Amino acid sequence: MADTIRRPDGGPPQPAGGNYAQLPGYAPASPASGLRDRFAAALNTAPAAPPSALGFGPAAVPTVPAPEVAGVVPVGFEVIAELRAQVASLIAAESAGQVMAEEDRRQFGLDRVVRVVAQWATDYAATVRPLNKAEELLVRQAVFDAVFRAGRLQPLLDEPGVENIYINGCDDVVVDYQDRPQARHAAIASSDAELVDLVNQVARTQGQSERVLTPSTPNLNMRLADGSRLAASYLVTPRPTIVIRKHRLQQSHLSDLVAWGTIDTLLAQFLLALVRARKNVILVGSQAVGKTSLLRAMAREIPPSERIGTLESEYELWLHKLEGGPQVSAYEARESNGERGPDGRMSGEITLSDLFPQLLRMSLRRVIVGEVRSREVVPMLHAMNEGEGGSMCTLHARSARSAIDRIVTLCMEAGINMTTNLAYRLVAEAVDMIVYIRLVDETGIGGMKHRFVSQIVEIVGMGEGQRPAIQSVFGPRESAGRREPRAVPDTMPLCIADLERAGFDRTLLQHAWGTWAEPLRTVMPV
Repeated sequence: MADTIRRPDGGPPQPAGGNYAQLPGYAPASPASGLRDRFAAALNTAPAAPPSALGFGPAAVPTVPAPEVAGVVPVGFEVIAELRAQVASLIAAESAGQVMAEEDRRQFGLDRVVRVVAQWATDYAATVRPLNKAEELLVRQAVFDAVFRAGRLQPLLDEPGVENIYINGCDDVVVDYQDRPQARHAAIASSDAELVDLVNQVARTQGQSERVLTPSTPNLNMRLADGSRLAASYLVTPRPTIVIRKHRLQQSHLSDLVAWGTIDTLLAQFLLALVRARKNVILVGSQAVGKTSLLRAMAREIPPSERIGTLESEYELWLHKLEGGPQVSAYEARESNGERGPDGRMSGEITLSDLFPQLLRMSLRRVIVGEVRSREVVPMLHAMNEGEGGSMCTLHARSARSAIDRIVTLCMEAGINMTTNLAYRLVAEAVDMIVYIRLVDETGIGGMKHRFVSQIVEIVGMGEGQRPAIQSVFGPRESAGRREPRAVPDTMPLCIADLERAGFDRTLLQHAWGTWAEPLRTVMPV
């Protein structure tokens, strides 16, 4: 195996000199794994005898037969709600005046969960039926999730392979998986009103503001504690509608993307060189193709000595949590409180474009925008054009070429009277490379999802018709009966000298089919 360097953040070994060949994939440990281990140990610990005063009486509990399905909570969620209220009151009473870190607060709460559930289980056994150990553990877990996590949503968030959760009313739950077809799940609540209460409970405990779903604020966007992104609408849709996008990994490296088949080792070295050569890069693709994962992996390669700024609607890159990475000033947008001020703007709202001027005052060498959606496109392009280079962002677009028109459209919608020609010129001067990521979803026909870089184009100045001129540096290839939809070398980039100074070997571009380990295995030809 090639020489490697152990990263200071404890991540997988990184290649000396940027050579990603033969690097294995890895599964980084979750930052919350220590807490989960302690939680699992506590759940299996016999609790001390609880005081009799803690009594959620079993008289209010209906007779429930023993569950026939493993992993199913043996009581109704109205019982879990009562126990949650008991635990919350106990925590408030016994922690008054104390200031605790989040992990300490959860451990403190876990002790109260064990105590309350033990008392309840004793009473339940006397009047209904005894619970076995596994059933009591399920109740404890459900109560803990209701107090500190996402309640009834948590089992879905914890399920391996989950990518997206779609909820259209309390009893219409569809889960999108990474490696298998969509599946319908049981009702998440007993009524739509209860579903709204669940979302609001999660917003109060995990949200970044005090905003919840109400008639005056029918839309809610927030990140969950595990980094997932939740979007909810209420009253403006026939039924409460919720979408949760789950990020399976908060820390990804280029070597991980090689292992997943998103890029090959040649692309990994090329993308690394783009970062080191301070090229301005835009990552484009449709929803859920892996733009954020690739952006995160590239940003991890920024030297620790550099100071960068990140700008996101909800934190998804988590670069400010990275040990051993660059120095990060992380900014997150804030939603309004649902009311409008005298100037017509939403009160309390802070948009990405509002944050950009402050971000640029922080003595930064690079700016990274999690996703460009609106008016922030103009200051982003100016930051790319005026700074030292090396800035990056993601953008929704259906191809690398259409990304340019998408940027121009956003510039025209920014409300600053920018002309089309000026917008095209700004793009040509600011952007160096556009990386297009493609998703091929075959889970519906017995296959799996394939995410891969399909094309990298270089912007080489202004061309005909006052539009940016581009050339394909990497792209799909079909020759001599072989078809490769993933990106392979196409044209030598004009900036090759800059990339060589950053450590890239231009002879690698002579590999016509790249370094993909094997052809893309799909059910249908791509």
